[in-house]
Amino acid sequence: MTLPDSSVVPAVWSRITNLTVDRGDGSWLTTTDGERYLDYSSGIGVTNTGHAHPRVAAAVAAQAAKLLHGQQNIMFHEPGLRLYERLAGILPGGPWQAFLSNSGAEAVEAAVKLARVATGRPVIIAFRGGFHGRTAQTMALTTAKDVYRAAFEPLPGSVYHTPFPYCYRAAGGAHAPDAGCTCDWEAQLDLLFHQVIYPDRVAAIIVEPVLGEGGYIVPSPTFLPRLREITRRHGILLIADEVQTGFGRTGEMFAVRHWDVEPDILVMAKGIASGLPLSGILARRELFDAWKPGTHGGTYGGNVVSCAAALATLDVIEDEGLVANARARGAQLAGGLRELAADYPVIGDVRGLGCMVAMEFVQPGVGDGRTPDPELARAVIAGALERNVIVLSAGSYGNVARIIPPLVTTAAEVDHALAVLEDSLRAATA
Repeated sequence: MTLPDSSVVPAVWSRITNLTVDRGDGSWLTTTDGERYLDYSSGIGVTNTGHAHPRVAAAVAAQAAKLLHGQQNIMFHEPGLRLYERLAGILPGGPWQAFLSNSGAEAVEAAVKLARVATGRPVIIAFRGGFHGRTAQTMALTTAKDVYRAAFEPLPGSVYHTPFPYCYRAAGGAHAPDAGCTCDWEAQLDLLFHQVIYPDRVAAIIVEPVLGEGGYIVPSPTFLPRLREITRRHGILLIADEVQTGFGRTGEMFAVRHWDVEPDILVMAKGIASGLPLSGILARRELFDAWKPGTHGGTYGGNVVSCAAALATLDVIEDEGLVANARARGAQLAGGLRELAADYPVIGDVRGLGCMVAMEFVQPGVGDGRTPDPELARAVIAGALERNVIVLSAGSYGNVARIIPPLVTTAAEVDHALAVLEDSLRAATA
């Protein structure tokens, strides 16, 4: 049967590819024409267990045959109860409780609402370059790229932004995050408190432990521990937005574990259910006490089929050692890209944690050598697609290529991706 023309999909969905996909298996997608593509986008960091993992697919099918929708205000169901219990123990510290919703933006909204009602304070501080969603409240928090918010002013108020430590673009010169960071993020936050808002009016500071859409920027090892100290000193809640970094993506179940930081609220989505819509927050139980019944909710949050998928996803992550595999394959990928960067000065920086890796492209002969080169990034990404490997762009200037393998990916697949990226870069710079 002939498929409808793709023009039926509104153009507001900007296109990464024009592929029509029939099926997926592990790290691979197969189009309706029978072409196979190595999917190193993972649906933007969603398919951590790979496409159509048999255990997840079986759990979905079994639950769908029993119950498709069991609304949380009306009933309890076994997958939901088991997932709530399991999530409460997924992060050290606490004691934790979970709230389940559908999307990352919904979960961020929930975190903001909870922070404001629990503290009685109005203000939220976010970091420049962060991405937190496309709803009105989350757009107000987002500054990763102008396209996400610029056409939609006015946005909700009492939101302020402060610089994230972007070591490659530090004013004093590029430096490795773990080599004595000179970024002035703490001074800028202190200036915000002196120029714009009293710290005792701030409900929460929200931060991606590793910036996602903003360019896969890994901060210095001292950043999150120091931010935790500052927030505690002022009675400000710390919200860790782990929508993209969670569920093993960075080589820890959650990225905050790299620095042994305990947030007050943790936002999760994407990798939680291997592709089914599910999200949520973890928060300390005493914070949840501030939420009176009926003050927050949603029709589809904690959908029974999605909860079954999430339970199977957690089983797969644990039983198949996917967190350790993310560390190993990420180190292999980043190491290969650094070898490539030694031969190509247009690669200004290679960075990442686990299977969350990026190359930043620059014009080495222009200015101080860090002038962004989005055209080259687009050419390399397009070249990889022509060679049947899918990677994505990122960064405020679109000059970053981000590589997001499923956590089930193999050493051979990483080697294949590295060879394709080298071929694409060679062709783009010829």
